[in-house]
Amino acid sequence: MQEESYHDLWLQLKRPLTLLGGFVILLWLIEGVDQLIFRQSLDNFGVHPRSLVGLWGILWAPFLHRGFQHLIANTGPILILGSIIMLSRPLRDFFTVTIIVVVVGGLGTWLIGPADSVHLGASGLIFGYFGFLLLAAYFERSCRSIAIALVVLLLYSGIIWGVLPQGNGISWQTHLFGFIGGWIAAYVLNVNQ
Repeated sequence: MQEESYHDLWLQLKRPLTLLGGFVILLWLIEGVDQLIFRQSLDNFGVHPRSLVGLWGILWAPFLHRGFQHLIANTGPILILGSIIMLSRPLRDFFTVTIIVVVVGGLGTWLIGPADSVHLGASGLIFGYFGFLLLAAYFERSCRSIAIALVVLLLYSGIIWGVLPQGNGISWQTHLFGFIGGWIAAYVLNVNQ
């Protein structure tokens, strides 16, 4: 009986671990190549505010980091928050949330980021997943979504301050617009149901 429950648990966790684990491995490979071969020049492919070339950064920024410390800080939250979405929603919702967060987060950063800056990292996704999970509870108003929001708040409530200017090269713009992207995704996915 216990072996069967482990098997069921593995079947539930297999998809998020495979997809998100593969994504995280890709992030680590890209950062390794960037550090060892390109000497961090791939970082130039991030979002360059109000530059036409910088629009391409909207697609590439979530894959790039300013070093391994930056990537370490993003790895756990991506795995945990992304897994919560995948386990609680249909897989297409996870991809819809991700696309909306990347586009809204990137465009918002492109519009209001300081001139001559480069914004990169997966933290926009983290803030987007966080925002989605919180606001899905508001739009859904189900016991399940409220419980998920409470767990997410318990785990990650401290990150909410990241949407405010902090200095130290931290892109609060990416955090803020990633969160807004999560809000929009929660609205879109729950109004269309």
